Amino acid sequence: MHSLADYAGRWLVLFSHPADFTPVCTSEFITFARLAPRFAAIGCDLLGLSVDSLYAHLAWVRAIREEFGVEIPFPIIEDVSMAISRAYGMLPEDATDTSDVRATFVIDPAGLVRALLYYPMDIGRDVGEVLRLVQALQVADREAAATPEGWRPGDPLIEPPPHSMEEVDAAMARGGAWYYQLRPVKAS
Repeated sequence: MHSLADYAGRWLVLFSHPADFTPVCTSEFITFARLAPRFAAIGCDLLGLSVDSLYAHLAWVRAIREEFGVEIPFPIIEDVSMAISRAYGMLPEDATDTSDVRATFVIDPAGLVRALLYYPMDIGRDVGEVLRLVQALQVADREAAATPEGWRPGDPLIEPPPHSMEEVDAAMARGGAWYYQLRPVKAS
């Protein structure tokens, strides 16, 4: 049995899916499984959730292994009462089914939700983007900087905006727009 407390001190991607044995969810689980080593390499765990039962999860994980040759290396929470889904805003309070559950929560080592992504039932997540998002949050925290649009690991970062005229003058002396200063990632 897992609880969110088991993930304290680590990054966590908690993601829900509408139902086991559905095409879009299967594609996402295969990709999460294939990218699991890359998430692990950056200290990020994966945790799935759906309102299906433990037995449905076990049968689906086995079917994915047999049909696609992919092992699912992360746990999947059963939420048959929909209590977790409702508590985390994955379902409206009056929902009687799971038709709108496809949420992703990126939780930092302090237990803070840093990003939320919601997708409609018929649109699959971009798991590579979830990985990039975790990497961007980690480097932004470590470097006390921001990441520009489309940032990828190794790309330049954006300096924090100036908060005084002295900082504006220093940025202008470096050249370029004082409010948009890029710098390389520091060597770690």
